[in-house]
Amino acid sequence: MGYLIHRAGRTPALDAGFDSGEWSGCRILNVDVFRPEGSGHRPETRFRLQYDREGLYGLFSVRDRFVRCVARKFQDPVCRDSCVEFFVRPAHGRGYVNFEFSAAGVLLAQHVADCRRRPGTDDVRPLTEREAAGIRIYHSLPGRIEQELAQETCYELGFFLPFSIFAGTHGAPAPVSRTVWSGNVYKCGDDTSHPHWASWRPVRRVNFHEPDCFGDLEFE
Repeated sequence: MGYLIHRAGRTPALDAGFDSGEWSGCRILNVDVFRPEGSGHRPETRFRLQYDREGLYGLFSVRDRFVRCVARKFQDPVCRDSCVEFFVRPAHGRGYVNFEFSAAGVLLAQHVADCRRRPGTDDVRPLTEREAAGIRIYHSLPGRIEQELAQETCYELGFFLPFSIFAGTHGAPAPVSRTVWSGNVYKCGDDTSHPHWASWRPVRRVNFHEPDCFGDLEFE
């Protein structure tokens, strides 16, 4: 089962709202396959994706509890916070790029040419600030949350990823209609009081770096 990426008629606003007219034409992707190693917490996570000739636009809608966001800066380990993630592999080049966002909008991003290698090698390389300069992030939560929010908390997180990133990491041209990339979408909270690991396409273990588990992403 794959996902059809809607072609935007105009540049979508990341803060327009998950069910707004700018986003309602995009299919909903549910991040609802939970690993049994997690707690009983099952946050509802929905995702929409669209594109134009400049890049990819994604928007998460999350109904969560036990929300924690303490990461401060680019490339901090945001998976320890309440976090949503988008991993994508273009049709050209080696490996994939993982984009991980804390609910407060802090980003970790790296090009993983070979997931079997260790971080710090040439095969797992963090994106530089210059490479990530064109990324835009919207988050509805106000910022850092050091005292965990146990009550139900709903939030949205949106992003824009310019295709120039993938030209640099993969030599990939901007996709056109019927181009097929692949990827997966995740929700986690490693160091929250109720850790959980959920994905769109199932993974075999608590490890999101399994590109052979990615699903097809076809551009409309």
